[in-house]
Amino acid sequence: MPPDELHRRGESVRRAVLGDDHVDRAEVTATAFNAPFHEYLTRSAWAQVWARPGLDLRTRSLVTLALLTALRCEDELAMHVAAAIRLGVTPAQIREVLLHSSVYAGAPAGNAAFAIAQRVLAGLGTDLDGAQLHSDPRPAEPAGPDGGAGG
Repeated sequence: MPPDELHRRGESVRRAVLGDDHVDRAEVTATAFNAPFHEYLTRSAWAQVWARPGLDLRTRSLVTLALLTALRCEDELAMHVAAAIRLGVTPAQIREVLLHSSVYAGAPAGNAAFAIAQRVLAGLGTDLDGAQLHSDPRPAEPAGPDGGAGG
């Protein structure tokens, strides 16, 4: 794919995920020093990974939340919590990803991620005590080969 097409594709996906306001702000504050990095991210992360057909944007967003939690990338995590909501991920789904990530990344990483997510969600006007957070509409998980839950 030609470089200009990679940039257009990457910017389109980046805007769909992060929103026009975020991308416009990043472009206005770009400098000669960080512009090559922004171009790299637009072409590689957004055009060549996020735009791939194997996973939808919501799934990629959930994976991103888990990885940012594990890596303790707290500024990026805040941005991607808001992005996940923009993509239609529910607060309950975000909670489950953070809880699941805490098992593998550790309680301190989970604690920080929950605090960040709560702050972002509250800032977006999300009802953090709402009924949507108390119900789980998913069917029960099938038993594993030994008769117990899979794991």
